[in-house]
Amino acid sequence: MTNTDGIQMFCLGLGIGIASAMLFAPKSGVETRKDIRNKASEGADYVKTQAQQAASAASKLMDQGATAVRNQRESLKAAVEAGRSAYREAMATAPGVATQ
Repeated sequence: MTNTDGIQMFCLGLGIGIASAMLFAPKSGVETRKDIRNKASEGADYVKTQAQQAASAASKLMDQGATAVRNQRESLKAAVEAGRSAYREAMATAPGVATQ
């Protein structure tokens, strides 16, 4: 079989495949394109919904993180102030220590 025979056989097979597809296709081209358009639209809507949900979840996590940081900062601030007060009180009551 020469190279020309191979090309001819390929073209013959391609033609038979196209003819078979046309005969056995369940829908017309217009219907198929409409279905593809609808599925693409559904896919875009799905991706949009998922992105909105992800953004909402990320926003919620950011708010929770900010609240946690704020609470820790307030706790640390209170602990530092309590330490300062305890130090001042200890210095004020210690014998022989001059206060500033």
